Amino acid sequence: MSSLHFTKMHGLGNDFVILDARRDAIALDAAGARAIADRHTGVGCDQLILIERPEDPNADAFMRIHNADGGEVAACGNAARCVAALLMAETGQDNVRIQTRAGMLTANAMDHGLVTVDMGIPGLQWDEIPLARDQDTLSLPIGAEPLTQPTAVSMGNPHAVFFVDDAEKIDLANLGPGLEHDPMFPERANIGV
Repeated sequence: MSSLHFTKMHGLGNDFVILDARRDAIALDAAGARAIADRHTGVGCDQLILIERPEDPNADAFMRIHNADGGEVAACGNAARCVAALLMAETGQDNVRIQTRAGMLTANAMDHGLVTVDMGIPGLQWDEIPLARDQDTLSLPIGAEPLTQPTAVSMGNPHAVFFVDDAEKIDLANLGPGLEHDPMFPERANIGV
């Protein structure tokens, strides 16, 4: 792979390598995304973001998202805030519209350099998330002690949210990967407490 200019950003604990592909297209497959995201041999990141020209004339940019494993996902709120901050700095605008595979996201500048993103209406039905079968999304029959019975929601990609008394006591680094790949989630899931 030839040299690429990138921006490294983070939002609420997620870090991103952001590539601007609006002027010159960047051919990036899953293996290329994994190589860049690798924390030992690449730049290292949770997600690799490509800013591309939008298809929708009402959008300022299209955001393509690759997880560190190379898989492409439809949306990420923290990545959208980072991309929005870059677009706002570039254009001087206080709000931008970002097209994603999950739909259009609207971002607004706030005080002190903060950016908010309207992620749209969450998907709460089992087939919108999606789950492997028709299931009550408010209390899934999955878990790993001490995490049990999460609520499932889609914000462009599947999420499982566990309600706990003290999030600091949860070893999410060890519990998360198994839950992320639970058979209930055919497209995997972001795990949160």
